[in-house]
Amino acid sequence: RANILVQEYIKEAEGADIRCFVIGDKVVAAIKRQAKPGEFRSNLHRGGTASLIRITPEERSTAVRAARIMGLNVAGVDVLRSHHGPVVLEVNSTPGLEGIETATSKDIAGLMIEYLEKNAALAKTRAHRQA
Repeated sequence: RANILVQEYIKEAEGADIRCFVIGDKVVAAIKRQAKPGEFRSNLHRGGTASLIRITPEERSTAVRAARIMGLNVAGVDVLRSHHGPVVLEVNSTPGLEGIETATSKDIAGLMIEYLEKNAALAKTRAHRQA
């Protein structure tokens, strides 16, 4: 009478994952997070490191689809590179900014605000037209 979650171990990821920061329908930044030796979790607060990475079109579309499926306009999607293509590890609805902003030198917070302002204006215009 216990709930158990089983997750495939992706050995070829070698303690690394890719954090894709999705805003709207775009990956606006991506970093590779590498776990410290002897650790499989690559979280920065667990001693992992972050570096710039170029993602593939398949990784990009996987991250955007994962955020959309979860109903999120802003998300941190963690992807593993596997022998059978990108695998979604986790979708974060409140991803941290420090690691990705530092590694990419991008103002992710500013991009989020721009997206919200633009889409709030569009929603207001649509509501006004319907009234």
